[in-house]
Amino acid sequence: MKQTPHASLQLPSPAKLNLFLHVLGRRSDGYHSLQTLFQFLDYSDQMQFTLNDSPEISLTTKFPNLPQQENLIYKAALALQNHTRCSQGAVISIDKRLPMGGGLGGGSSNAATTLLGLNQLWQTQCSIDELIEIGVTLGADVPVFILGHAAWAEGIGEQLKSVEIDEPWYLVLTPNCHVDTGEIFRNKHLTRNTSPIRIAAFLTEGGKNDLQEIVCVHYPEVRRALNLLAKFGDAKMTGSGSCVFCSFNSETEAQNVFQQIQHEFNGFIAKGHNISATHKALELLTENDI
Repeated sequence: MKQTPHASLQLPSPAKLNLFLHVLGRRSDGYHSLQTLFQFLDYSDQMQFTLNDSPEISLTTKFPNLPQQENLIYKAALALQNHTRCSQGAVISIDKRLPMGGGLGGGSSNAATTLLGLNQLWQTQCSIDELIEIGVTLGADVPVFILGHAAWAEGIGEQLKSVEIDEPWYLVLTPNCHVDTGEIFRNKHLTRNTSPIRIAAFLTEGGKNDLQEIVCVHYPEVRRALNLLAKFGDAKMTGSGSCVFCSFNSETEAQNVFQQIQHEFNGFIAKGHNISATHKALELLTENDI
């Protein structure tokens, strides 16, 4: 059934966690071969998409020191417009909650939500696979947000296999620093020879973040947050960013820990989800149209 056209659309753009991140080697193209497991959080930016009378794409939210043309949101909208030869445009705004450079995938999530939202708003009828093909040109983490399901990832992070895993509560600390991803991956001391593992091995034995040791050397605030959170559980850094997390069985347990340490670090408590908030919102929209 054809979906009802909308003049405006509001969608959440959620955070993700890398529950582990192994660097297997460096590829000939300069990228690294990785293994990781993505899970979403119920903690999101909010994005608004409104149809334009012209093909113009504009962002009403200003990002400091970042021209519109270099913003992933704008690049994603333009990529979809060019791919589908759509003659429509959009005004896009965002209420930003996810810290930049934190390893929570904020920019990638925003790009993916833009592709998903404008595909709906413009009625361009692209499949998820088509959107993923566009998304991977924007960044390695964009495809998992388009897929919208917790996933085991390999390659540079774009080879995805949906998984069903536990959905615990997480305490996420957000040190006040922006980790330079390129700097960390270029570091000569980075271990690049971790042996591949299977999903079952991770679920029974766990995994680590191979970037964590290098980040801790260069970013003392991240090291301090990890050491503090490690007193309460298996603390890890997510992705290549500054945020660190620990899982708990209940929201109350996470809150009790946060109350003890929130005078030292900002952070938030969120539930893990195997289905992204963006996809849940789009599904609800579709159900209401039928």
